[in-house]
Amino acid sequence: MSQQITVFLQFDQCTLVKKRRVLLSEVASVYSTDPVIKQKVGALELYVFPQEKKEKKSFSVLKVIEAVGTAYPEVAVNAVGESDFIVEYKPEKQGKYTVLLEWCKTVFVGLAVFFGSAFTIVTFNKDSSVEEIFPMIYRLTEGAERSGPGELEVAYSLGLPLGIILFFNHFLRKKIDSDPTPLQVQMRQYEKDVNSTIIENATREGKKEDV
Repeated sequence: MSQQITVFLQFDQCTLVKKRRVLLSEVASVYSTDPVIKQKVGALELYVFPQEKKEKKSFSVLKVIEAVGTAYPEVAVNAVGESDFIVEYKPEKQGKYTVLLEWCKTVFVGLAVFFGSAFTIVTFNKDSSVEEIFPMIYRLTEGAERSGPGELEVAYSLGLPLGIILFFNHFLRKKIDSDPTPLQVQMRQYEKDVNSTIIENATREGKKEDV
């Protein structure tokens, strides 16, 4: 009786691939004490996307275990990590119109964030009546009106952008420290929510690759 070999597979929630033919080693970390079995299992074909267009496909780990067991009955699979995962296919070669569209989206989002943030700051200042509060503070502390901008206006003007830079932990292409920025945290949380929704929808619609 031959000794059974164990292969460990670890999956992320979502993996991006550039080719239609997806191998198991491209979407999972494969480990085994037998390097030959490790290479064979990693070379198994998981899925072939039917068309040269961006697509996301949901899989169950049980489907992978079934495929490995069918190809190599002597191999025991131990899957860790996600029980369901997504493979996102994005063609490596993109047309010039696709690249142009991506640039247009980037410019649009940048302008929306810039003018949206400016509008938010202006409305906040208006709602808080900053232009009335500062003169009132001058009258209370100095007993007289100020004819022009003073220390409070200067400190406020400098403190606002500085506070934004420190909060978002980012300035141009440089980060202040190694911690993720609040925007990165929210984007990762958004990605997790999107992936979970895709998996749940695929399960309900019967489109997930399962046993």
